[in-house]
Amino acid sequence: MTEPGEWLIYRGAGEPHGGITQLPPPPPWRDFAGRDASSDGSADRRLGGYRHEAELHRPGAEELEMINAALYLRRPLLVTGSPGAGKSTLAHSVAHELGLGRVLRWPIVSRSTLLEGLYHYDAIARLQDVQIAAHRATADSAADGGEHQDPSADIGSYIRLGPLGTALLPSEQPRVLLIDELDKSDIDLPNDLLNVLEEGEFGIPELERIADRLPDGEAEVLTDDGTKVKVRGGRVQCRAFPFVVLTSNGERDFPAPLMRRCIHLELGRPDHQRLATFVRAHLGDEAARAGNDLIAHFLERSRSELISTDQLLNAIYLTDTAAPAGRDRLADLLIQRLDRPR
Repeated sequence: MTEPGEWLIYRGAGEPHGGITQLPPPPPWRDFAGRDASSDGSADRRLGGYRHEAELHRPGAEELEMINAALYLRRPLLVTGSPGAGKSTLAHSVAHELGLGRVLRWPIVSRSTLLEGLYHYDAIARLQDVQIAAHRATADSAADGGEHQDPSADIGSYIRLGPLGTALLPSEQPRVLLIDELDKSDIDLPNDLLNVLEEGEFGIPELERIADRLPDGEAEVLTDDGTKVKVRGGRVQCRAFPFVVLTSNGERDFPAPLMRRCIHLELGRPDHQRLATFVRAHLGDEAARAGNDLIAHFLERSRSELISTDQLLNAIYLTDTAAPAGRDRLADLLIQRLDRPR
C-alpha cells in the first residue's frame, strides 16, 4: 500500500517540480487522446473500453421489452431513473449492437429551445459575406460589366442542422438520438417537441422562402455529423423514424401529451451483479474484483442516499491505481450523497 501522501502529485509545498509526468493514464471514460473523426469516442467512454469482458451481462426483461417496443412502434423512449443508472448508456448500447452509427446527442439545459435542436442559421455571417461580395461585385462590374451569381444560391453554407434535425434526415436505417436530461429544460420545450416527434418532419423557413430560386430547389447544408446533405424544398422529412431516447432524472413531471407519445422505462437501482459488470466494462476484471467491497458498500449506502455509479467508478479507479493509504476514507470522500442539503 502507498505511504500517506506518496500518491499525491500536487503537494501544496509551493515549490515547482515535474511530478505531473508521474500521472498514470486517465480513467477510460476521461481519455480524450487519440480521437479521430472516424471513431465515436463518446460511445467508447459510455460503454467502456473492456465491454467485451462484460458481454455476458444482459439487460432485464422489462428493459429489453420497452426498448424493443419503442423500436417496433417508432415511438420515443423516455428513460427515467437516478443519476448514473445507465440511462444515457442505453442509447449508445442500442446504436452499438444494431450498427446504427454515432449517437446524435442533444444535452438539454434550461435555455435549450426546439430551434436549437433542429438547426442554426448564421444570419450575421451571411450578411457579412453578402456585403463583402457586393463590394467586390461593384468593383468588378465597373471593370468588366460581368454578371454575378444570385447570392441566395449559397444560403445552405450558413445552415447547420442540430442533433434532432440530423436525426430526421431521410435514411434507410434509423439514427439514434439521445435527448439528455429533458427535465432540465424550460417548461415549454417538452410541449414544443410534440409536433416534430409526431410528424417526423420540419421546415426551414429560410430555405422554404427561396426554394424556387435554388438550383433544382435544393440547398446543401451541414449536419451535426459535419457532413453536407441536400435539403429539397426547404423541408426535412424522415424516412425511417429515429430511435429517440429521452432521459430524465425525475426532477419534474412531463405533460400528458408527451407521456402518451412515449414508451416509458423506469430504471431501478442496480444490483451487485449489474454494478460489477458496469465496473468490469470500464476498468477490467481485476479492478472489479479489487473493488468488490466498495461495490457492496455503495449498494448499502444507496438504499438511503442518492449516490451515482459515476462516483463508484471514480473511487474504484483511484483506489486501485494510486492505492493510497486510507482507501475507505478516500472512497467515502469521492462518493458523497447528491441529495445532501446545501
